[in-house]
Amino acid sequence: MVRKPPMPTIKTRLTMFGKKSEPPAHAGGSDTIRMTETKTLTEWRIIGETVPGASHLRAGIPNQDSILQMRESDRTLPLVVAIADGHGSPKCFRSDKGSRFVVKKCAQIVSEFLDQRRGKFDLAEIESKGSEYLPQEIVKEWRRAVETHLKNNPFTEDEFKTLEEKSGAKSRKLIEENPLLAYGTTSLTIAMEENFVLYLQLGDGDILNVSANGEVTKPLPEDARLLANETTSMCLPKAEKDFRFFTQKISAEQSPAMILLSTDGYLNSFSSEAGFFQAGTDFLAMLGSENGFEGVSENLKGWLEEATQMGSGDDSTVAIIFRPDALKKPETPPKTETKESEKTASPDVSKTAPVPIVSVSDTPENAEDVTVTITIKKDKNKVSASSSSLAITQTDSAKSAQVELQQNSPNSIKEASK
Repeated sequence: MVRKPPMPTIKTRLTMFGKKSEPPAHAGGSDTIRMTETKTLTEWRIIGETVPGASHLRAGIPNQDSILQMRESDRTLPLVVAIADGHGSPKCFRSDKGSRFVVKKCAQIVSEFLDQRRGKFDLAEIESKGSEYLPQEIVKEWRRAVETHLKNNPFTEDEFKTLEEKSGAKSRKLIEENPLLAYGTTSLTIAMEENFVLYLQLGDGDILNVSANGEVTKPLPEDARLLANETTSMCLPKAEKDFRFFTQKISAEQSPAMILLSTDGYLNSFSSEAGFFQAGTDFLAMLGSENGFEGVSENLKGWLEEATQMGSGDDSTVAIIFRPDALKKPETPPKTETKESEKTASPDVSKTAPVPIVSVSDTPENAEDVTVTITIKKDKNKVSASSSSLAITQTDSAKSAQVELQQNSPNSIKEASK
């Protein structure tokens, strides 16, 4: 487990990219999902933003969150969306790069896994093989990317000097024993096809499903180990064992109207989970209003900036995937009990919207006051050296997959105009 602060940067843009595939073939069998070339494709749209935390800006720390999408067209399926939260500890001083590596690897690997099954999706097979193969492959390829980067960019004395000043002399030994720690990050991914959604998560952060009437649920089970600031991480020796995985069958009549992915910087800006759930309902209502897509797209960055200033102080990232045909005003109140003080702003997009209310005392004033510690085998100061024995020599294959992460470009995405 990794204990980490509410802090994570790099302005990574949610970029559209991907490869075209052949039309799906006909498939049969009672346990398969049939897809035909004449099938009417459901329109899904995406909005995403990542902003640096207020405490990071004060401390001069880069945004350590990353966000990325892969899809074959601007509006139709399939699509893959991945977000990641690099740890804000001084020991994880390259976590901005670690989070960028993992969103690329997740998007590539999950997309390729589904491409191989295009035309004949067997959900039972995807569930059984995907739950084991995908985490193993993602961790393996992420480690290769880290090792390649480290080979080309060895740790510098300046980095170690800064580390020792912030975390003490022993911290250098931790990094030398487990270099992956410097790149530590979480990972959240969803992949959507016409008939199912695949969910994959390691570490903290949240994925919410919002129904057409505003009811909010979590598709993945809770991880009881994620207490306070502790989280599982890509940098740990058995990271592949810590992923949560689920596939959900959907149809035009029965599917989420909206899926929201968030790093914990946004969630932690609310005084309760109920307030966070209410934000999901509010986003859906705003999207269903006149010019809702444009209003949310244009204002999401400002809302996240306000949330981190008022709340956690952490980097905040949100991705919203929604069905325009399912948008409507909630017919019944959502099954979420929210105190008046926890409610978010009105769904009117002309006003301030889902910005949480929290106690100012919850916001760290100094990034150096919050640290990440490893708590494997109940020893928070030691990391197993087994992960440092990784013999990785292959190069990062990001370019071959035509992944374009624009680190220095605006950190928002808007769909290409038709």
